[in-house]
Amino acid sequence: MSSAEAVAPVFDIETGLQELVARGYQFVHPADERGEVLAVVGVRVHDDVVDVVRLNAEDDVVATRMPGTEENIFEPERWLWYRRGEGAQVLTEVLSLPDAC
Repeated sequence: MSSAEAVAPVFDIETGLQELVARGYQFVHPADERGEVLAVVGVRVHDDVVDVVRLNAEDDVVATRMPGTEENIFEPERWLWYRRGEGAQVLTEVLSLPDAC
């Protein structure tokens, strides 16, 4: 078990998002043809990795850390770390990751 797996949620979604912004994540809000937001997606490139957090709903958040060499960060062929689940738990785990792998 990694240290991130053992972390209890300490961030609610709003606080977690604010902390991601403070750590340098850039956010986009993909929308459908009617303009309805489909997700909130944050990306941070640092060291030799790319971190991506996608919030589909409060109970459906996906986070991935991948090598910086991945060509498609939304469908990576390889990842170094991956979580999917409740927003507060996933954001807490993302924010517990060390900056470098």
